[in-house]
Amino acid sequence: MNFRRYYIPGTAVFITQVVEGRRLAFRDQKSVALLRIILHKVQELHPFTMLGYVFLPDHFHMIIQPTGESNFSQIMHSLKPNFTKAYKKAIGISSSQNLKFWQKRFWDHVIRDDRDLENHLHYIHYNPVKHGLITDPRAWLNSSYIEWEKRGLYPEPFAWEEPKNIMWGE
Repeated sequence: MNFRRYYIPGTAVFITQVVEGRRLAFRDQKSVALLRIILHKVQELHPFTMLGYVFLPDHFHMIIQPTGESNFSQIMHSLKPNFTKAYKKAIGISSSQNLKFWQKRFWDHVIRDDRDLENHLHYIHYNPVKHGLITDPRAWLNSSYIEWEKRGLYPEPFAWEEPKNIMWGE
């Protein structure tokens, strides 16, 4: 199967990456902290702005905007093996032992305009509610919800309803 990715310099991209077998690897806050550290290291090598994110037990969503010469695939191709290597070290698995941490591919969507960005931010921030992990997005610590609430995207009180399916534009 051929995958076609579109690279438009300076454009924000919504990315979904799933853990292999949907293992609950990010249920542990130490793993989330490690992911944040590796993301910052990747950001130094391949500059990007993080516009929004949510880290769930078995996957994450983020919206990034590359700001340097690297594209979002290069960012992800740096993140995935670097995280896997650090994760293996953290849990005491030797580098020679095979551990497939991530699903092979990630899903991407180029953000088209401000409305598309807002829809994807809503999707990200509602995701922990959708998965039954919480009832109020403010309660999920591993997301950018509070940052966007401070910016005025979510005036209080914000009445949540499940966002439209961004994957299919429903």
